Amino acid sequence: MSENDIVKQAADVKERLQIELRKVIIGQQDIIDELLITLLARGHSLLTGVPGLGKTLLINSLSRCLSLSFKRIQFTPDLMPSDIFGTEVFEEDVTTGKRAFRFVQGPIFANVVLADEINRTPPKTQAALLEAMEERQVTTAGSTHPLEQPFFVLATQNPIELEGTYPLPEAQLDRFLLNSVIDFLSVEDEIKMVAATTSPPTDDMSPVLSGEEIQELQNAVRQVPVSDHVISYAVRVVAASRPIDGNPRDWVRKQVKWGAGSRASQALILAGKARAILDGRLTVAIEDVRAMAQAALRHRILPSFQAESENITSDAIIARLLEEVPENA
Repeated sequence: MSENDIVKQAADVKERLQIELRKVIIGQQDIIDELLITLLARGHSLLTGVPGLGKTLLINSLSRCLSLSFKRIQFTPDLMPSDIFGTEVFEEDVTTGKRAFRFVQGPIFANVVLADEINRTPPKTQAALLEAMEERQVTTAGSTHPLEQPFFVLATQNPIELEGTYPLPEAQLDRFLLNSVIDFLSVEDEIKMVAATTSPPTDDMSPVLSGEEIQELQNAVRQVPVSDHVISYAVRVVAASRPIDGNPRDWVRKQVKWGAGSRASQALILAGKARAILDGRLTVAIEDVRAMAQAALRHRILPSFQAESENITSDAIIARLLEEVPENA
């Protein structure tokens, strides 16, 4: 398949996926785009939003549009790593009488995994999941078990209920390619949503993408060329967020406790590539980097105590960086 054919396929997939998801999801177009970008960039996504905004419904609906296996893991304070990975069971072969251990796979062995309310489980279990996300394999009892490909983790977290939660450490948040924030619908969209959800349900969603097609598009995204000019801009934006690196801006030193690392630069370029190919382009522009900056950086920049006391969020810090960092070095 030629490069032009790949681009046409990606743009067609985006349009068909939007048509299917609109049967169930009202609004949230930016979030849908970010989920698809994360999938094609071979990353994982963290969705943050208050209860009742449809995070779980969105992920369930997306999984129905993909011809992939789907598992949901409800994270709770007593969840153990073995509940995610699986466990060894000792059983006897009735025909031979021999006894041996057999590995029983856990819910992590699926193409699309919903980690619901990931911040409700202790750090030990969080770390186990994130290790599987990074390595794309599970090791138990000295044996390594590869995970199915494509492998896509969608985690949700609630930002307002702090009691009984275990916030993800910055090093673990960095494992997510994008952090999408789901906000309240507009009044017009909320009216449509209430009308739709209080009527008889429709169940006519059709699969749009197969696993082979997804992997083909993922490989195509990696091959999209990026100019040194665009890479330089992405790296300079990320470097400008660090209060102790090089010659930081005075306001960054005051408002940022910890800036984004090198993985953030990679995330900006990969997300920019996926965004470009979904828009029907084979070149990544600075506008692609700017468009993905909030989702790629908000969970990688930690505001200082002073910034929090002044209600300055990581989103506000990123917006200021985009204003101040010049496009040309």
